[in-house]
Amino acid sequence: MKTSFQLGKIMGIPIKLHITFLLILPFFAWSFAITPPRFGFSDQDLPLRYVLSMAAAVSLFTCVVLHELGHSYIAKKHGTNIRNITLFLFGGVSSLEEIPKNPRTELKMAMAGPGVSFFIGLILTIIYSFFKPAGESFTDYVFLSPINDPYLRLVWMMAILNIVLGIFNLLPAFPMDGGRVLRAWLAERMSYIKATREAAGIGKMFAILMGIFGLFYNFWFMLIAFFIYIGASEEEKSTEINLILEGVKIKDIMSKEVQTVTSGMSVEDLVEYIFRFKHMGYPVVDDGQLKGMVTFTDVQKVPKGERKVVKVSQVMNKKIVSLQEDDDAVNAFRLMTVNNIGRIIVRKGEKISGIVSRTDLLRAVQVLGE
Repeated sequence: MKTSFQLGKIMGIPIKLHITFLLILPFFAWSFAITPPRFGFSDQDLPLRYVLSMAAAVSLFTCVVLHELGHSYIAKKHGTNIRNITLFLFGGVSSLEEIPKNPRTELKMAMAGPGVSFFIGLILTIIYSFFKPAGESFTDYVFLSPINDPYLRLVWMMAILNIVLGIFNLLPAFPMDGGRVLRAWLAERMSYIKATREAAGIGKMFAILMGIFGLFYNFWFMLIAFFIYIGASEEEKSTEINLILEGVKIKDIMSKEVQTVTSGMSVEDLVEYIFRFKHMGYPVVDDGQLKGMVTFTDVQKVPKGERKVVKVSQVMNKKIVSLQEDDDAVNAFRLMTVNNIGRIIVRKGEKISGIVSRTDLLRAVQVLGE
């Protein structure tokens, strides 16, 4: 199932919407519509109330994209490629091919996002100050009265929300921006992997405290805490795998006995093949030519009653992802992550010499990490 949809590209970076975003955008618009003045438009007549509320929701998530583009710009400037920026339920995520291990570079990247948010907040505050009614002070609105002009109120809301976004992201809860700033600071004083563990540990503790707070006060804090905890755990695991596998060659951990199938084989015969050889994926080879890859996941898509007539050629993945046996094992891990696959064909020149699976990588990490 496709879980995200590409809107377009900015700076050559694909901007995607996750399906969870399609749920949260109407919710935010509805929240703005029922919230009283200062941070909502419940005082406005229909349909203007919902037009302004949707504009506020779209503007907020546009600012989230700009926040992520701040990270991406610095990353690209220092030679790190960005696969995409995806808008999720709780904001945006820049998908980097590799987190730079230079603490100063990571510090710049981490600060770039909040810096963009603070800059947007400052610009919108200046615009508000320029157009606000005569005699109305800046502090009056912050602490006391609402802004009567709904369009000016929208500008002020976005100014405040961007400042809040910048501050919230600087909390030292890894993998948020503040957590990355913390890791960069720690990495100047200890090994990178230890710095990651320390920052992830602090992030998990912060998530637990936020979850307890949310249990008694607000359900949304519990959800945010859950995503922070999972994010910290995944980042810690990913960093450890990358560091442990550096310098390890694929030929040292790959499976050298490769069973292949032909494109004309029926899916039913392939199932028997899977039971016989106990592998979950097979290169498809015809007359010595590699045609694709077929896995048990592909088999599951075919109803049992049709497996006798459906051929491997109809279900296999024709996109061939392969590496040379002298490549670093960490490249296999990155390719698996990028392409969301569980195994990669290994070649020596043009000849298939092995296959490396996610299980092979994790086994190597367990052995080498002890």
